[in-house]
Amino acid sequence: MIVKICGITNQADATAAIEGGATAIGFNFYPRSPRYIAPERAAEIASPVGVRRVGVFVDEAPARIEQIARMASLDVAQLHGAETADAYPASLPVWKAVRVGPDFGFARFHDCPAEALLLDGPAGELFGGAGETFDWKLARDAPKPIIVAGGLDASNVALAVELAHPWGVDACSRLESTPGKKDNRKMTDFLRAALEALGR
Repeated sequence: MIVKICGITNQADATAAIEGGATAIGFNFYPRSPRYIAPERAAEIASPVGVRRVGVFVDEAPARIEQIARMASLDVAQLHGAETADAYPASLPVWKAVRVGPDFGFARFHDCPAEALLLDGPAGELFGGAGETFDWKLARDAPKPIIVAGGLDASNVALAVELAHPWGVDACSRLESTPGKKDNRKMTDFLRAALEALGR
């Protein structure tokens, strides 16, 4: 079961997320993101064993993903671009991010080797952190574990879990005071609601 706080840019937010019960923290390595963090900086942010460290990438070369993964001690590569399975990094699990739009379907993902699919709302060029939801019922027919992202906070995560039956949830922008800086009260409230909804 995954409860992930994404867009981590500093130790204080990482520590607060973990103390609040997050089982994963995410670092955005897409340079055009307002939550971008340099790999060297992410490497300095500590987390205990058992909390997954997830790197967000967009159309990055597999060799570069693996280099950053070693540098920042990543456990998972979360891929938001047009990557195909032959471009997945070989050395760590992949969560393939998919934007859910009007023509969304799972047909092309039945043979996808990703550990999980991360379903996200419309995000324009932000590739995560846009705060837009989607029809969570669409997640029910997934061919593999699902992580629901996009527009989640304490007010709606229980409904998302009820409708989507996901493996996990992922929140970012609605928990921030400014891009890349978390509001601790919002984050704590989300984590409490998410853990309760997922049965922890």
